[in-house]
This record gives sequence, C-alpha cells and structure tokens, in this order.
Amino acid sequence: MIRKHITVSGLVQGVFYRDTCRTEARAHGVSGWVRNRPDGTVEAVFEGPAEAVDHMIRWAHHGPARAVVQSVDTHDEPPQGLTDFEVRPTSSAP
Repeated sequence: MIRKHITVSGLVQGVFYRDTCRTEARAHGVSGWVRNRPDGTVEAVFEGPAEAVDHMIRWAHHGPARAVVQSVDTHDEPPQGLTDFEVRPTSSAP
C-alpha cells in the first residue's frame, strides 16, 4: 500500500479532470480524493497498491481528452487507510 499526493498544472479545470479521475481511480481500486485549487491547479491523493497508484500517476500526466497537462508534482505520504475515492470541494488555500 502506497500513497501519493499530486498537484497537476495546465488546462485542468473545466475539462472534467476531477470526474474522470474519480472514475479512473475507482476502476483501478485506488482510494483517495481530487479537488480544484483556486490557483487553477488540481490536487489529488492516490492510495492503494503500488501498481494501481503508479497507473494513476501516469494517467494524471495526460488526464481526460480536453485537458492540457503541463506538469505533475508528486510527493510520497504515509498511507491513511482510505477506502473510497471522492471529488472534494475546491480548496480555499492556493
């Protein structure tokens, strides 16, 4: 079990990035969350088996069809035992 915290920049809001991310994560057995940030980026946490989380990191580099991803910053975190994947409200901090 591993956990990755990512920030995705580019044209990633208003292109169904969050909803597609949730669908993709659930299809691959990955728990966590995704949300928009006020600065135009998307922030997500992926938690699960290493192979499934690695798939989500690769997916994040291109996202859904209408997204234009410029960069993905990834940080390791300790797993917290999450059991579902959800779309969270936009964060209040940039």
